Amino acid sequence: MASRILIIEDDNDINRLLQRILEKAGYETETAFSGTEGKLLLSLKTFDLVLMDLMLPGMSGEELLMQLRHNHNIPVIVLSAKESLEDKVKVLGLGADDYMTKPFEKPELLARIQAQLRRSQTYSKSSGPERKNTQEDKLVCRGLTLFPEYLSATLNGTELTFTTYEFRILQVMMTHPQKVFSKESLYQAVWNEDSCIEDNSISVHISNIRKKLSQVSDEEFIKTVWGLGYKISN
Repeated sequence: MASRILIIEDDNDINRLLQRILEKAGYETETAFSGTEGKLLLSLKTFDLVLMDLMLPGMSGEELLMQLRHNHNIPVIVLSAKESLEDKVKVLGLGADDYMTKPFEKPELLARIQAQLRRSQTYSKSSGPERKNTQEDKLVCRGLTLFPEYLSATLNGTELTFTTYEFRILQVMMTHPQKVFSKESLYQAVWNEDSCIEDNSISVHISNIRKKLSQVSDEEFIKTVWGLGYKISN
């Protein structure tokens, strides 16, 4: 079954170009030309990935991204003319899973989409009948519980929403609770790449995880080991 991708881009030519590229590659697409329209479509339909611009009419891409992350775990790739490191780090911090600058190369775009869909499908919630989670299905650190098969998490019984990368960072660390992870080792484990190209991205994701946890509990779950990296605090 073809993956369904929502394209949110206000430039008509770029929107149609993206639609042609994706449909030729075998994807099903839906298009929106404003942040408001994109939000509406996300509330009405199910998508496997969102490809979006930042400078959108009606509702900015940043605002839409923040709202999207409260309700969805689907991968989001931002495609923007903004190319500064500060912009990239900010958007990744808001919950984007990847960031590409315009103009883009078709092969790279398709490769990044395939990578995000592959990761999402590996760690997404099961599409089969709902069943109860068993002890073998979960990772637990005090009141924090991860269910890797379902890409879901709870803290003291409250459901949390993490991006794919945030969830993977927690999963890697909770699988090895006594291990101190450097930024580079986390990058390699989560992104499956040899080197950490954007060092700040790990710090931003860790900061976002801490913020989400702190909204439910005052306990410290991720400890900074100065000069070395991070570890799960049991």
